[in-house]
Amino acid sequence: MGVLLGMSLITGPVEAGEAKVATTRTERCTNLSRQVDEALETHAAATQVTAAKALQRKGNRFCANKKQAQGIRMLANALKLLGVTPIDPDAVTPKTDLHSKEKKP
Repeated sequence: MGVLLGMSLITGPVEAGEAKVATTRTERCTNLSRQVDEALETHAAATQVTAAKALQRKGNRFCANKKQAQGIRMLANALKLLGVTPIDPDAVTPKTDLHSKEKKP
């Protein structure tokens, strides 16, 4: 019975648009490092540029040494120093239903 259930779960249909692959920590490191590069270009006059660059180097080092969690934190902190909010590709954005109308009493 368990084998049949397992097989049905494996071979079950997947609707397009519902299957969403989460980014790995390595991909997250790469994305954040790219965001820091862009932020450094656009916020070159920020007072914390030197500290942000140092955090980016540390974060990249952590990511390269298989310590992605620490690297992600460092890169996110570098962005915050520059006044930029880190973009999270896995964040769920609420869907708004434009067709529903709220009835007022």
